[in-house]
Amino acid sequence: MATIKWVLDPTHSELQFKVKHLMITTITGNLKSFSATLAAEGEDFDHSEITFKGDINSLDTGNTDRDNHLKSADFFDGEKFPHLSFKSQSVEKDGSDYILKGDLTIKGETKPVQLTAEFGGIATDPWGNTKAGFTLNGKINRTDFGLTWNTAIEGGGVMVSEEVRLSGELQFVKEA
Repeated sequence: MATIKWVLDPTHSELQFKVKHLMITTITGNLKSFSATLAAEGEDFDHSEITFKGDINSLDTGNTDRDNHLKSADFFDGEKFPHLSFKSQSVEKDGSDYILKGDLTIKGETKPVQLTAEFGGIATDPWGNTKAGFTLNGKINRTDFGLTWNTAIEGGGVMVSEEVRLSGELQFVKEA
């Protein structure tokens, strides 16, 4: 069976992250500029290959000062490390979901991660493009990737949680 290449449709895709602030509220951010490809055998995504690249300087939490702090050397060091990336090592079907295992690189640190992708289905848009949709979820520990800045808060705890929740709505276009 021939390999089919799918390319991310950035207009209909989004990627978010969530972290606890002061351990009492959750702050949400978005990566506004990213790309991904998916290579699959037919229209079954089991054992497919996925690559992803995100632009750190497109990070947006809705607050310019916070965004600039996150892009600084305290966190992502966007000037020195302008991108983060993911490359799958395995994609296995688990019911209607897929378990993605691969290598995530942030700030020059590459670590294995596991993500879950819920398959939304395949549809054809009004212009004849075949599209596949996925809802992505996962968690990482930011300190594993050198994102270690923090400060203790009065009464115990820290300003920023180590756990980062990832979520995405990803739509791919089948290449002709």
